[in-house]
Amino acid sequence: MRRRTVLTTAVLAVVAAPGTARAADPGPSVTARGTTLLDARAIYFVSYDGLVNNNSFQKNGLLTYQGHQYAAWYTAARNAVVARRALGATTWSAVTLAHTLKSDDSHNVISMGVSKTDGRLHLTMDSHSDGFFYVRSVAGLLDNPATTAWSSSVFGAVQTSLDGLALTSQFTYPQFIATPEGRLQLSYRAGISGNGRNALAEYDGSSWRALGEWSGSTGTYTSAHGSSTARNMYLHGIDYDVNGRLHAFFTWREQSNAVMCSGGGITNHDTGYVYSTDRGRTWRNDAGTVVGTTGTADTVSVTDGGLVVDPLDPDHSLMNQESQATDSAGRPHAIISYVPGRFGQCTTAYVADRVADGRAFHVRKNAAGGWQKTEIPVPLSSSQRTRLVLDRYDNAYAVLPYGRIAAASKGSGYTDWRLLYDGSGLNAFGEVVVDEWRVRADNVLSFLYQEKSAGTTPSALRVADFALPA
Repeated sequence: MRRRTVLTTAVLAVVAAPGTARAADPGPSVTARGTTLLDARAIYFVSYDGLVNNNSFQKNGLLTYQGHQYAAWYTAARNAVVARRALGATTWSAVTLAHTLKSDDSHNVISMGVSKTDGRLHLTMDSHSDGFFYVRSVAGLLDNPATTAWSSSVFGAVQTSLDGLALTSQFTYPQFIATPEGRLQLSYRAGISGNGRNALAEYDGSSWRALGEWSGSTGTYTSAHGSSTARNMYLHGIDYDVNGRLHAFFTWREQSNAVMCSGGGITNHDTGYVYSTDRGRTWRNDAGTVVGTTGTADTVSVTDGGLVVDPLDPDHSLMNQESQATDSAGRPHAIISYVPGRFGQCTTAYVADRVADGRAFHVRKNAAGGWQKTEIPVPLSSSQRTRLVLDRYDNAYAVLPYGRIAAASKGSGYTDWRLLYDGSGLNAFGEVVVDEWRVRADNVLSFLYQEKSAGTTPSALRVADFALPA
């Protein structure tokens, strides 16, 4: 039987110890600074209930480095584009890359990463359980942006490997992460939905190497309805904290529909958590026990103990790949969402039930080392994902579908969630892509969104900026 770590507080009635914030620390707030236009006619098609230009799990579709912000997307002509602007500027300068989107699949996002050791911008593009496309800039491009030319000539040829490193023929969900030393890691899934493994590669400033797979797809999971013998671990993110620890929240997706009460649901279950203290070479559960070693047969498995921090069966349309962040003390936080049991114990239509009754929850590790969970009292009114941001005072912000922003203060123990911005005027389709780096760079919450359209009619792609407490 799997051992579980259960949250120590009730979902709707959290009684938390007072926060450690100083009296002078402000609570959360957002001040709109306006929007800028990236593309008046970006490609638009709805696939898997999402858009290819703003799937919120992109890491990173929008990022800030050395006083400049970078964005990547596909145009109406299907061209891959990367653009930059100086922070505070109202116009972007775009460069068209030598790649066109190969299929109408919203999974085929563009993700960007920065290798701080050599100042390169890296991009992976256009993959869903098949081959990927990769391009990197010349060295030093990002270190001196004000004096460096910005044109297609600064990007190398588009490749189908990482400078000769092939990785896998079934590649999905690229996420770039910078290590504390300035190396660049690439997290990705090898395999397919319901039967895949998470893996890592690493760039040291001169070459890429595969670290290997670290989560497994085998083992038996049994629900109240039936069993499954294959799955994949969907990450809510993968992030280094201020102390150099690597954190990953996740949910499991089973391959067999036998585990669900209804075929109209989704097989996602449980919120799990692991961390690494050696740059992703080994993985530990919340108790500190090693549960997997990257690149070996001993990978993190559904049968390992101590992984689950919030148990939930597959009958509540739990979302995969939501979001996570770490606070100034290195403690992990996550947003998860599902249909709570008060609306019924069996979702029968994944999208419709989430639109009608879905709610987001803030899950975090507290100062005492326990796990707490609070419902965000704003209906999702969407099947899609929410992004989590923490400001310099560790106040929490949930960027909900349609660009709405809810927030809670650290001082309250994150119990005072309320809506700060209702998204009116944006006409956003649903999910947004948050610039995780900019919050740290200049205390601005910045996100990319695409306006609603119909069919395959292109629509505007924009970036919205909000000042956070100074």
